[in-house]
Order: sequence, then C-alpha cells, then structure tokens
Amino acid sequence: MSTKKFLLSENQMPTHWYNIVADMPNKPLPPLHPGTKQPISADMLQPLFADELIKQELSTEKYIEIPEEIQDKYKLYRPSPLIRASELEKALKTDCKIYFKYEGGNPSGSHKPNTAIPQAYYNSKQGIKKLTTETGAGQWGTALAFACAQFGMECEVYMVKGSYYQKPYRKIMMNTFGASVYPSPSERTQAGRNFLASNPESNGSLGMAISEAIEMAVQSDEIKYSLGSVLNHVLLHQTIIGQETKLQMEMAEDYPDVIVAPLGGGSCFAGLVFPFLEEKFTKNKSFRCVAAEPASCPKLTQGKFMYDFGDTEGYTPLLPMYTLGHNFEPASIHAGGLRYHGASVLCSQLLKDGLIDAYAINQNNCFKAGTLFAKTEGIIPAPESAHAIAQVLAEVERAREEGRSKTILFNLSGHGFVDMMAYSDYQEGKLQDVGLMRKVLKKALRK
Repeated sequence: MSTKKFLLSENQMPTHWYNIVADMPNKPLPPLHPGTKQPISADMLQPLFADELIKQELSTEKYIEIPEEIQDKYKLYRPSPLIRASELEKALKTDCKIYFKYEGGNPSGSHKPNTAIPQAYYNSKQGIKKLTTETGAGQWGTALAFACAQFGMECEVYMVKGSYYQKPYRKIMMNTFGASVYPSPSERTQAGRNFLASNPESNGSLGMAISEAIEMAVQSDEIKYSLGSVLNHVLLHQTIIGQETKLQMEMAEDYPDVIVAPLGGGSCFAGLVFPFLEEKFTKNKSFRCVAAEPASCPKLTQGKFMYDFGDTEGYTPLLPMYTLGHNFEPASIHAGGLRYHGASVLCSQLLKDGLIDAYAINQNNCFKAGTLFAKTEGIIPAPESAHAIAQVLAEVERAREEGRSKTILFNLSGHGFVDMMAYSDYQEGKLQDVGLMRKVLKKALRK
C-alpha cells in the first residue's frame, strides 16, 4: 500500500471522552471504605481529588464533554498519528497488517499528558495550588510536571527509587518543567520512614510512592493528589486515543482483528481498547483485546481478583481488582511503568468477564522486540511499549500457525529516548528475566 501514516486534522479531534461503564455488561463492584467496608461516597474522596474529577470517577454517563481549554492544550500534540508498520511486516515476512497508534510525540514522550492536562486543569479551576503524585519509570511524573506548568501550579513527585537511579534524565525533565522529585521510599513522610525501617535497601514500588504522595497531599486544603493510572477518571481521559484511532482505521479502510497494549495500571490499555469495546458491546463487532504485562509483575495472569488497597500503606479505598497484594514489591525491571501490584477496576472486571486476554512477557523478549522495531520503523520504543511489540510478534506467529492473515493494532505508548541505559543493559547481556515465585505471591496475598 502507498499510505503509511494516517493523520487527522484538529477539527476531527474528539470533543468528548468515552465512559465504558455505561456499556459494560457487568458493572464494576464499588470501591469500599477500608474501615466500614461500605461503598465510598463522593465526600470521602474530596480530601484527595478535585470535585469535577470525583464526579467523573463515579459517573455512569456514556460521554463526558472535553472543555475547550483542555482541547486547546491537547492541540499542542494531538491528534496523534496512526502508522502502518510496513517495514516491520516485511522483516517478519508476514501477510498480517500491523498498525500502531504513536503517543510519543508530545512533551513527556508518552500517552500520559492525556490525563495530566485535565487533572491539572480541574484542580487549577478549583483554586488548588499544588499537586502531589507518584511515578514509576517517570513518564507520568514528567507529564504532570508539564501539565502543572501549563496552569501555574506546583508539582511534587515521588519516583520509585529503582527507576529514580536507573533513569536520571527523567528526573531532569521533571525538574526542567518545574517539579520537585524525590526517590521513594523517602524520609520525607511517615509512610516512607516505615518502609525504610522495614527494608532499608528497598528499591521502592508504585504502591509505596502512592502512599507518600497521598500523605503529603492531605496536609493542606491547597494541595491535592493526582494519579496517573488505575482510577476510572484517568482511564476516561485516555479514551481520546481509541476514538481517534477508530477514525483513522476508517481512513485506512481496515479494522483490527487483534488489539494489543501494555498494561501496568490500565490507562494505556484502556485508552486504545475501550472505544473499540464500545463497538463490541453495541454493534457486535468481533476482535480480541490483549493486555501485555511483565512476567515479574503478572497481576492479570497470576494475581487474584479481590478487594485490595491501591497503595502499600493502606491509605486508599479498597478496590476490586486483580492484584498481587499491596505489599508486593516487584523486581526492578526497566519497564517501571508496569511495576504496579494491581490492575484498574475496569480492566479487572473486563478480564474477569472474559472480554479481554492477558499475557506475561519476560523483559529480554521485550527488548529484543523493541530493538527489531527500532531497526525497522525508526522509533526506539519505551520498555513499556516494547511489551506490546513483543506480544504483537507473538500474535503474528499465532496467525501464521492458524494459516490466517490478521490486522493487528497496538498502542505505542511512548518513545524510549531517555531509556538508553535499559537498551545498553540489554545489548551487554545484563538483563535478567525475573519470574514470580509462587511462595512469594502467596505471602503477598496473605498479607
């Protein structure tokens, strides 16, 4: 085919976010107050989140309008391109058609500004002066730092310690946008001190960093907490990805048989997949949705569906999700954005209902796939995105074994231009494939 890149104009950009809760055949179970075990109410979330974000979190409305101010900020980098990976197809000698939605062409280099901008906007409108947050590999912290700068807000980031030292340029990016960044666990919070007392050599986890960010947020009425994945309103904001992609697939006169995305907390996966699932629910469209997760943190493939805390210290409501246990501390793989103990409530319910699939992948396979993609398509993918690419290669082999030609769509959630140490470690044979021992999982879940 002659066309490789499918572009939308600004006036084709979606004006509403899609809320999958309205169409889900089985609605998700409610978050519970950890003390009373009763469903939480909006007022219980007010110490943490802006009022409008709370409304979105609890909403069952199918479409939620994107304010013009947010649309204007989106237009700094959206709409993003859909690209036919024709060179990768040639290298694989496959009849399958492979497309990727590229979310790396923005100030943070990942899909994260799609929710960072709305969260900063709604907090700013409410008079909030500062946002605290956690970050794993640093994409989310970078995005929120940029978004806060757009609205004249302060930003304080607790970065998982393992990633803080693996990815120094991410810290510099956040500092450049005006954010303060601290390795987590830290001595700045009681939660951090508790973690360090238990394990002074801890490399941290997203659950620990969330605890620290929440503890700092509740100390003042002028500070709120901001989360980069997992929660309903975060996934809602990301659906602009899939809505654009549906229009671009129409331009390509094609439709996916398989949709693939990496899954840490769920925002990248939901952003691409949820708008397509609307067509499965309402138009009976047929396709597979596949989440790719790390073998060292396999909550979807080895975790348990249960109520659990979203953070390690137990500050959050109890969430019904696939989890490895909120005390679980994953290995320090380079895909820091996927090192989270639980999956979002919405993604968990969809997996429980058999509407999505999940596969766990070792990191050496991911970097092998990412290297092939870089050689063929010219973009060095983030380690998180490389999980999706590795799964795409597996789907190509599956199609070959079935004797079928398929259209495969995946979310290239970001570039890896500040992840060069990860690629260096892979090239020098330093990466270890870390699985999850059953006894470790049992211990974490028991707690």
